[in-house]
Amino acid sequence: MTENRIRVAVTGNPNVGKTTVFNAITGARQKVGNWPGVTVENKVGTKEYSVHVLEIVDLPGTYSLTAYSADEVVARDCILEEKPDVVVQVIDSTNLERNLYLSTQLLEMGSNLVLALNMSDLADKRGDKIDIPMFEKFLGVSVVRTTACLAAACGGV
Repeated sequence: MTENRIRVAVTGNPNVGKTTVFNAITGARQKVGNWPGVTVENKVGTKEYSVHVLEIVDLPGTYSLTAYSADEVVARDCILEEKPDVVVQVIDSTNLERNLYLSTQLLEMGSNLVLALNMSDLADKRGDKIDIPMFEKFLGVSVVRTTACLAAACGGV
């Protein structure tokens, strides 16, 4: 890492809004879709933040660090071999259980992890109550609520 450059990997299960979060943060216009293989390679964008340049990598969707497909290999290799400075895991707030398996693996790998609880507007509409401070204390990571379809709601990431 060059001085003041921070490499950030955006990961998560397929179809949780990773690319939409990436686009909101970087101002990019990467293709977004909800079918397998939309993101099969790393997409890279940058964002200036204070005195830092964030190099943000949008990874293909994966359910775990055990790769079964070409796009999962790309995601796994970036996290395990390139070792980004920060990993932002985008999580579907309406389906926490399915998404947290990857979280536990990332924590075991020692990643500097930030959880972006995406689709928080949908969780709210369902009446789901997510205790963010408890979540942060229990996992020992920063947790932010996002609604990726509203770019302004990604500011906390």
